[in-house]
Amino acid sequence: MSTNNQETTRPKEAPTVIAGPGAVTKFLQAVTPQGQASVQIRTPLDMERGNPFDADYYTEKRHNFQLQRGRSLSIVNDRHEESKTRPFLEGMPALRRRLSHDEFTNTARTFRVAVDSTLRALEEAEDTDKNGQITLEDSGPKSIVLGTAASHGFNGFNIRGTYLISNLYQELTIAKAQGRTIIFLDEERINENPVSRLSRLIHQMFWPGLTRTLDASSIHVAARDPKAERFADPRPRVYVPATCKEQIRYYTNLQLTVKDLDVCILPEDITPEYVFSINDKPGILALDMQELDVAGNGNYTIHGLPFVVPGGRFNELYGWDSYFMALGLLQHDTTVHLAYSMVVNFIFEIQHYGKILNANRSYYLSRSQPPFLTDMAIQTYHKMSNDPNALNFLRDAILAAIKEYFNVWMALPRLDKATGLSRYRPDGIGIPPETEASHFDSIMKPYAEKHGVSLEQFQDDYNFGRIKEPELDEYFLHDRAVRESGHDTTYRLDGVCADLATIDLQSLLYKYEVDIAKVIREKFNDRLVVPKHFRWKGMGPNDEVQSSTAWDRRARRRKAAVDKLLWDQERGLYMDYNTKLKKRHEYESATTFWPLWAGMASPMQAAILVEKALPLFEKPGGLVSGTERSRGEVGLDRPNRQWDFPYGWAPHQMLAWKGLKDYGYEKECQRLCLRWLSMMLKSFIYYHGIVVEKYDVLGRIDPHRVDAEYGNQGADIRGAATEGFGWVNASFQVGLGYLTTHMRRCLATQMEPDKYFAAIDREEYWDDGAIEDSEPGTPDSQAIESPLSERSCYF
Repeated sequence: MSTNNQETTRPKEAPTVIAGPGAVTKFLQAVTPQGQASVQIRTPLDMERGNPFDADYYTEKRHNFQLQRGRSLSIVNDRHEESKTRPFLEGMPALRRRLSHDEFTNTARTFRVAVDSTLRALEEAEDTDKNGQITLEDSGPKSIVLGTAASHGFNGFNIRGTYLISNLYQELTIAKAQGRTIIFLDEERINENPVSRLSRLIHQMFWPGLTRTLDASSIHVAARDPKAERFADPRPRVYVPATCKEQIRYYTNLQLTVKDLDVCILPEDITPEYVFSINDKPGILALDMQELDVAGNGNYTIHGLPFVVPGGRFNELYGWDSYFMALGLLQHDTTVHLAYSMVVNFIFEIQHYGKILNANRSYYLSRSQPPFLTDMAIQTYHKMSNDPNALNFLRDAILAAIKEYFNVWMALPRLDKATGLSRYRPDGIGIPPETEASHFDSIMKPYAEKHGVSLEQFQDDYNFGRIKEPELDEYFLHDRAVRESGHDTTYRLDGVCADLATIDLQSLLYKYEVDIAKVIREKFNDRLVVPKHFRWKGMGPNDEVQSSTAWDRRARRRKAAVDKLLWDQERGLYMDYNTKLKKRHEYESATTFWPLWAGMASPMQAAILVEKALPLFEKPGGLVSGTERSRGEVGLDRPNRQWDFPYGWAPHQMLAWKGLKDYGYEKECQRLCLRWLSMMLKSFIYYHGIVVEKYDVLGRIDPHRVDAEYGNQGADIRGAATEGFGWVNASFQVGLGYLTTHMRRCLATQMEPDKYFAAIDREEYWDDGAIEDSEPGTPDSQAIESPLSERSCYF
């Protein structure tokens, strides 16, 4: 992708693969680039300053580089006198110069900036609400003068506009964190096309900022759990499977260097009673560790395989979050290894914990999440075509998925035998410990009053079985199911989830069945032998060799059951099915589009979905989670839930995009995609580079503001955005691939999608030449404005 007319070449990678007996294919934690991005060099100054979009922008070489000058200095004007009226000169050497000096004019402008004084000036004048951000709502002038580097700071240029001022503040915050006092800052860096800037930040900063490993390099970061800080013993703690002897030795030795690290050994049989017994000692669960020759010198040392966390309070490896993040990671060759290693970690979880966990924390040991392993592995495999061990990787992933399929989703209590369909229905005892302390107060208070005890005492008595309340048992059965579904919380699933055969889960399991059949048939000659460590409970002798025929049959049975019980042709919707009441659940959810992604809908069903369902869910910012009619009235006694109207989530968008395109509805796919990305970019431009967990999709100017429980993860930026939020980062990277060049320009200029669609319908196509000949954001030689006019941003 080119950025501001500077063409870059994607670096090639040569991953090192190490195979071991009986182990999953081993991958190095990081790739080894064989080449660097090539930059179109225009002048000697450009050679010195390098690429303004490099990840390593603030380097020592750049910090200390010497500018070439057109003329020599003369003793005419004293900088000390100038600095009294021009604060941006603070920290500059006391040079004298003659006023007739001419700067280079054939290069992009570079500024020489005193970090601390400029930050202070921005904080005092621009951050008027003192929240560490410069946004549309701050009442400052949105203007500051920076001195050019070519004039050693004597010539000042005016930077103005929310977007540029915010970018400047973020760049200076990052530079200060690196210990810089004076930096050389390119005009292109702060006036960057916002589409290019967000995409670049996701790849260069956000993914690295969200990456963790469970070894000495970063366990002090990964072990931190914001959700466990209220417990009496929240110190860093790692739980290790009893069969992983090498890991036990590693973490025991690590205790000598990591302060307060507590190493605990899990029993081989992990029961709900055991999980409950360790709720007051929460800890992170070990993941795969492999011996790697990182230095390439023949010395093998043990390392944890990296994984990417969602962000905010979610600082662990999550189940379905990881699938969507992997789709984003697979957009760049240099991050394929992260998607690979997350699949390998999931294989480890299935082998040692019995399932892909909600997340790798001790309190999630009884709970899974929506299953995406087969597609995640297949997508990663396609990016590993040159790896000699790619097929071994795919084999292990499919075998693990088969084991999970039978042990978790097609076994009690999740299987409904009457229909053959599956439900979110995890085991568990007591109150989920990962929630905020007061989360269930309104539910528990009437029971505490009934028993004449304090709320705290009742919670303790109930958890330990001293008080029996069957109604509460039923409530928490459904609450745990909601959390396993990933859709926590929503009125769609409230008080009923454990009884629902949801359309989302049936779509995912249908995809498992189809994927497994296809891989066995096409990659393993229709014969896949199941080794001992991938066998499941109740496995018979006829199951030792898997063929595609049985999996095709399972997929046909599931589709037939879904068509009979969940498909409402008159309404044009897939609905959830209540296995207890034996009727459809009347809630209109955006998960109705998941059968398109899974390929389970017939062409006729797809056409009806597009005709009838799409208008119900399409909003200015993309798909809404559920309809307002289904949610019902909200108020003080019935607060809004985050997976209900009017909020939209990245998973719903990404699955709908893929499904619509696969069924030939490319126009609808692009329309939804443009709406979502445009809404994301609106917050990014006007609200200090923010990328958050979820959005209000009704077309507000501040769609990142979510008035529901849990708030909005990723919204608490101070100084600079460094992580975004995992699956939303991915949705931007993936979404760009669905859009045309015209649509990307629409994004960059912040043209309203509806205006764009209207223009396209009238066949008012843009003049490419006129756009590409324009100069970005430079209406005159003395000012740089925010690049948001229709003709100022381009690719």
